Amino acid sequence: MHYNGEHLLPGQIGHFFSILSLVASLLATIAYFKAARMNDLLPDRKGWIKLARTAFFVETISVLGVFFSLYYIIYNHYFEYFYAWNHSSRSLQFKYILSCFWEGSEGSFLLWSFWHCVLGWILIKTSKTWEAGVMTVISFAQFCLASMLIGIYFFGYKVGSNPFILWRQQMPDIPIFSDPNYLQLPRIAEGNDLNTLLQNYWMVIHPPVLFLGFASTIVPFAYAIAGLFKKDHTWIKTSIPWAAFSGAILGTGIMMGAAWAYESLSFGGYWAWDPVENASLVPWIVMIAGLHTNLIYKSTGYSLRTTYLFYILSFVLVLYSTFLTRSGILGDTSVHAFTDLGMNVQLLLFVLVFFIPAILLFIWRYKNIPALHKEENTNSREFWMFIGSLVLFLSAIIIAAKTSVPVYNKMFGTNIAPPEDPEFSFNQVQIFILIIIGILTAVTQYFKYKSSPQGYFSKNIVWPTVASLIVGSAICIWGNIHYNKQGIGFLVAIYVGVYAAIYAIIANAAYIWLVLKGKLKVAGASVAHVGFGMILLGVLISSSKKEVLSWNTTGIAVFKKDKKEDPAENITLFKGVATDMGKYMVTYVKDTFNTVDRKRYYEIDFKAKNGNEHFKVYPDIIKNNKGMEGFSPNPDSKHYWNRDIFVYISSFQQNDQPDTATFRNIGIKPGDTTFYSNGILILNKVQVNPEAQKDKFKNGETALFLDMTAITKDGRRYPLTPGIVLNNNELTNYPDTVKAQSLIVKFNKVSNPQDGKLEIGVKESGAITDLVTLKVYEFPMINILWLGVVVMVIGFFMSIYQRIAPQIFSKE
Repeated sequence: MHYNGEHLLPGQIGHFFSILSLVASLLATIAYFKAARMNDLLPDRKGWIKLARTAFFVETISVLGVFFSLYYIIYNHYFEYFYAWNHSSRSLQFKYILSCFWEGSEGSFLLWSFWHCVLGWILIKTSKTWEAGVMTVISFAQFCLASMLIGIYFFGYKVGSNPFILWRQQMPDIPIFSDPNYLQLPRIAEGNDLNTLLQNYWMVIHPPVLFLGFASTIVPFAYAIAGLFKKDHTWIKTSIPWAAFSGAILGTGIMMGAAWAYESLSFGGYWAWDPVENASLVPWIVMIAGLHTNLIYKSTGYSLRTTYLFYILSFVLVLYSTFLTRSGILGDTSVHAFTDLGMNVQLLLFVLVFFIPAILLFIWRYKNIPALHKEENTNSREFWMFIGSLVLFLSAIIIAAKTSVPVYNKMFGTNIAPPEDPEFSFNQVQIFILIIIGILTAVTQYFKYKSSPQGYFSKNIVWPTVASLIVGSAICIWGNIHYNKQGIGFLVAIYVGVYAAIYAIIANAAYIWLVLKGKLKVAGASVAHVGFGMILLGVLISSSKKEVLSWNTTGIAVFKKDKKEDPAENITLFKGVATDMGKYMVTYVKDTFNTVDRKRYYEIDFKAKNGNEHFKVYPDIIKNNKGMEGFSPNPDSKHYWNRDIFVYISSFQQNDQPDTATFRNIGIKPGDTTFYSNGILILNKVQVNPEAQKDKFKNGETALFLDMTAITKDGRRYPLTPGIVLNNNELTNYPDTVKAQSLIVKFNKVSNPQDGKLEIGVKESGAITDLVTLKVYEFPMINILWLGVVVMVIGFFMSIYQRIAPQIFSKE
């Protein structure tokens, strides 16, 4: 059958490049492996290197071909392709087109492969005699990634998932494909859209940085494998800038994800120990441990075996995180996880095909790896650096073990339940690791390698220690840290953690001036440690002093308490009604629907009761898609230098339905009381032609307005002034409303002038009430965290420059 409107050529080109990428990467792997086995002086080796480079060039062109073919399809809304339809829509803003790539696993693998190509060419230019061994590993990784995109069946098993498969090939049995004009059907023509959570600018820049971090972990791994294969350990100095680069980029990517969570997820923070967050964090921790043992070996000859192990595990853990996030195994425990593509076996093989050979090679060569058998001096820098590396590794093991519970349950048929409070289950362990790492970060550099002269350490560390104790005490005493949710023991641990973080900051800053004499060219590590200490301090203060501002003062609860939300911590605002919220009077001013991003923005006005503070925030909601019902809230924040006011919508009521409620007529006299569902109505008096209502009647007309009060069950009072205006025989009615009570009262008539009895109409209708329920947090000093990330990354790059600059300038 011929189908109208299909564009088959872009998909055919893209799939061709996918196959070519697979073949070229396999050829590059074989050629590089052949060269790696040869002596550097053999003439044939150059031929194999040349062939391998040519194949890797073809591989690079192929990856770019796949990328641009898929981009072309998504950009032009060719929804005959299932990937384009499933991850984009015609109404999607242009700035989120790239986000459509990495919503699906196939696009993520493509992004990963792209970064391998970039890193590969840098290594070809710089790795010299290590090129063959290192590029064998990278080319083989490219082969594995390419296999994820081909989408063919091999002896009945599906290999990869083809992003260029057509809708009618993906689901051939759907009846709509009997229609040659199926592309004109509204459900197909509009597209399935991008997940609402990904429609954020952070999700345009966060994944590329994160995947560059993931891709970069292969470089120290590849050097380690090449070194084990050749029994040559001279690569160890070359790998230090690469490990620092990986630490900087992967750390930046992780914290970009935290910033995205802070701005897009409504759990009230930037880190929730989500399994996918943990899966990224663990390889970073192990890489940082490996970087430090690498530095130890370079300076003293100790810890080479540990460095090999950490670099191997760091890359393998990246592969394991790929399995966790893309196998669907975390679908019930993470908001970040991808859906199952039916590639679980292939993903697991991706992990094992690197892990098993690497570990076996490490064990085989273990005895040949140089190791000093002399005991390390406890008065030396390397001893405490090694202890710190082991503590980091222990932290990674604990996080990985807790995160892998769904894997245990799946593999062994167990039913290990997650903890009642997942965050605290991590925090109660990691707080003590934070304390140890903070202290070691402060003091370790004050030792010298191999052995410190007597009195050297104490002489230099005394003043940073005194200063840290003073500053830490000031924060703990006057900083109003009163986190008591987990008991006094955990609060004491937080206090100690604050001291440790302050110690890390001050001691490293002092080291730059006291020991390095202000020489910033060699201060990269200390700057990175200052940033790390700031991150620890920012996490402790912003989390332990996080305060709920939105305590419910209205007595109105629009939802029931559950594990995620407590109505006591959510305040309900009625449109146009200023409401008391502790420090602030808060008003839901209005809401506006933006047709471009399809979000409804709520203007919330905050006015401090004391002082001149006055600001507005604009949290929003967007209708869920991808099979999810309801709406997703996107927070907004008011940023100050010392705190953030964080606001998101936990519930809302938008009344666009017709009003079906009717008035209940009641006879009443001045001084009488009548009831409504949430309280009483009192008629105070009748006013004739009142001055306050002058705008409603003209000269010669008679106006009667009722002075009434609505009193709720919890004692709140609302004034009401319904009225009528008489002009000859015509009567105009002016009802009055109490929106916060969904109450409308109108003055019908004077039913009996002799006894002064009046008739009023009372109606209770939700159709008059627009309301929002807000959760509002205050995060004190959260900017210390974000600034700490910037400082730490700057320190990493200073350290990288310090190590590669001599090589660059020596060539010049």
